[in-house]
Formats: sequence, structure tokens, C-alpha cells
Amino acid sequence: MFDLVHFTVNLAAAANVYGLANITIGYFDIVLAYIVAIIVSIIIALILRVPLMPSSRYSFDVSAIYPTPIIAIGVLSFFLVLNYTFAFNGLLLAVIIGVCSGLFVKYLFNYIFPSPSQGEDVNE
Repeated sequence: MFDLVHFTVNLAAAANVYGLANITIGYFDIVLAYIVAIIVSIIIALILRVPLMPSSRYSFDVSAIYPTPIIAIGVLSFFLVLNYTFAFNGLLLAVIIGVCSGLFVKYLFNYIFPSPSQGEDVNE
């Protein structure tokens, strides 16, 4: 009997339908994709007028330096672990994820992860 899952994955990898034909990228390509994602995410965050640094050292404010590149690195690592590099050995995927992480930090980060100062005051 045919193993349908095995046949489908092999066919998809051969046809590069899901980007699985390029599953052997080198360490240089991976490091370069991470650097591109970090730089693009910081640039997009600065274009959207996210502050470069938080207001104080212990504040929960978003900035272009702290949560933005960390989110970009995390999402990019999910794709690289799944062996999905899309095009240009992951560089185009890194740019797309960098843009999306900058937009996420600017518009959605405070809704998904509210700071403790926005919630109810515990001492009252």
C-alpha cells in the first residue's frame, strides 16, 4: 500500500512547493538571515516612531532595541527549524519577518502583552 504522507512530502520537496527543496543552507546563510531580520526590524520600528530606548531601565515600555529584534529572531527561528527558507536562502523571509515584527511591536504588542501599569493597581 502507498504511504500517502511520505509520498506527499517527497513530491512537495521535489517540486519546491513549500520551500523544502532548499533544506541544506549553510551556517553563513542562517547568521546572515538573523542579522537581516534584526536590522530590518529595528529600521521599521524607527520609521514607525517607536522610541530607540525605553524611558527608564526598569520600564515596561516598548522600544526598537528590546522586543522588536527578539520577536524577529524568534519567528525566524521557527521557520528555519521547520526548514522553510522561502527564497534567497531565507533572506526574503527575514525581511518579511522584520517588517512584520516592527508592525507588531508598534500596533499589537501592548494589546497582547499589557504592561502591569495598565492593569488594576494591586495596592488599592
